[in-house]
Amino acid sequence: MTIGGNGNAKQSSSGDEATATEGDIFRDYPVRYLGYANEVGEAFRSFVHVGLVRLSYAVSTCYVIADAAHKGQIANKKFSTHPEKTSIIAQSVADTLLWQGLASVIIPGFTINRICWISTRLLSKRMSLNSSKGISTAIGLAAIPFIIRPIDTSVDMLMETTFRQFFGNGTHGASKRVVHHNRDD
Repeated sequence: MTIGGNGNAKQSSSGDEATATEGDIFRDYPVRYLGYANEVGEAFRSFVHVGLVRLSYAVSTCYVIADAAHKGQIANKKFSTHPEKTSIIAQSVADTLLWQGLASVIIPGFTINRICWISTRLLSKRMSLNSSKGISTAIGLAAIPFIIRPIDTSVDMLMETTFRQFFGNGTHGASKRVVHHNRDD
């Protein structure tokens, strides 16, 4: 199944797995960057009120929830006549919530937070605190593109060996019914 730019599900020639080659709005379009809002918030944590950092997490969380709802809609269309439709939709939504929660919010937010915290501590030994905070913010922002693929790959491996195996939806499982992101890019 492929997902067109308009979000409509289309059956692929293989017909057994979800791919996003034609444009998953939550993966292939600029809306994807909303998932990175919390990393930007964490990078600026030392300069902005904590409320703005929390707002950045709210934006990322809304992105995760919207993506999960979207994957549920796709599963609903793809399996509209399947006897286990409700279960498949629930598994698709849960899979996306867990994957996106880990890969877009929890792990990257923690990673950027620690990169900035460590940078500030190390740099403040050699320069003023304000200078070290500014450089640490730049380091945190610069780190974002470099942490995405390793985190995505790690969460993929975690999901394939735990959650998706439990529900029989992993690449090595008996079924690939659950609609989820295809991270073969």
